[in-house]
Amino acid sequence: MALSPENALFNKYEVGKLLGCGAFAKVYHARDVATGRSVAIKVINKSRLNNNVVLENNIKREISIMSRLRHPNIVKLYEVLATKRKIFFVLEFVKGGELFAKVAKGRFSEDLARKYFQQLISAVSYCHSRGVYHRDLKPENLLLDENGDLKVSDFGLSALGDHVRSDGLLHTLCGTPAYVAPEILAKRGYDGAKVDVWSCGIVLFVLTAGYLPFNDPNLMNMYKKIYKGEFRCPKWMSPDLKRFFSRLLDTNPESRISIEEMKLDPWFRKGYSEVKSESIGLVREEERKLQNLNAFDIISFSRGLDLTGLFDGKFVASEDVDRLTAEEQPETVMERVEEVVKAESGGLQLRKTKECGMELEGQNGDFVVSLDVYRLTDRLVVVEVKRKAGDATAFAGLWNDKIRPVIQRRPETTN
Repeated sequence: MALSPENALFNKYEVGKLLGCGAFAKVYHARDVATGRSVAIKVINKSRLNNNVVLENNIKREISIMSRLRHPNIVKLYEVLATKRKIFFVLEFVKGGELFAKVAKGRFSEDLARKYFQQLISAVSYCHSRGVYHRDLKPENLLLDENGDLKVSDFGLSALGDHVRSDGLLHTLCGTPAYVAPEILAKRGYDGAKVDVWSCGIVLFVLTAGYLPFNDPNLMNMYKKIYKGEFRCPKWMSPDLKRFFSRLLDTNPESRISIEEMKLDPWFRKGYSEVKSESIGLVREEERKLQNLNAFDIISFSRGLDLTGLFDGKFVASEDVDRLTAEEQPETVMERVEEVVKAESGGLQLRKTKECGMELEGQNGDFVVSLDVYRLTDRLVVVEVKRKAGDATAFAGLWNDKIRPVIQRRPETTN
């Protein structure tokens, strides 16, 4: 239900229907009361955060990155607002929805795919020129406006040039499995521009083939295919496009095609023209505004943001499930839980169910709970504990008093 102007958010935006939900945010359609312009408002509830530096930095980074980007094929961030409980990203409203929804109905012609791919590359090239690497390019993060033009969104996993280590490479493990570049899987560091090109290649393949080039129900088998570069182009693809894919999906980042080389490729350059972006002066003005907001603690991540309880509270047996976040590697979390179990007396049994999952069973089977660890970002995991059988009252004390504190123990840092 829309709000009346006098009750509008910050007396500026009438908030309308819910457009989508994520783990930490909801996105609503809204109307600018003064201009009548439609906008999208991404609402981050601070109570869903867990006083976690990684999550705070992800939000700061997304603000910083989006405030410096002004390109026709990138979703615009208009402003950032906040209350004690919530942060509001006011974004350009992109009417046509996700590119994923359109391609899910069937593959595109090469001409239509080329149009979208050219717009994608124009946006990505612009990002790279400003030291921004997206690192999660996929059809779900590509939107279409009312004119059928592409808009890149969701910079939550993006990296800036100052994240590069002394070896000149990025080292954060992130991205969506089917779109991730082989050098990320190798865990030896990677060039942000090269991995974005790889992901763009996967997107183009999906648009023109209608399916993923590397796919397998078993995640490790899919990773093996990616690492080896095992894919086949369908017979209906033109020879020029097949040759283009051999350069885009080259497992060797050194010989993989660059964006500048793409612009000389016969398949790509057909009908291509450079897109003009807005002046950098406007971008700097937006950054200045956001810095002023920070100065008044509107979006202060050092003291103004009350970060309490991403997955709040304790395990209650009657509620069957608890979740928490930890700034740790999944393997380390598993090791810590195993150490606690080994130190316990009373017949507690542990069975590993998968690489980062286990079952814990009480004496005489009085309870059975599962514990699974899921990677959220390169340094952040979500741990979920769930009652599967029996009365978990006995386990609740063990979890709340011993296992949970060990999992959430801050990692030691060295200066």
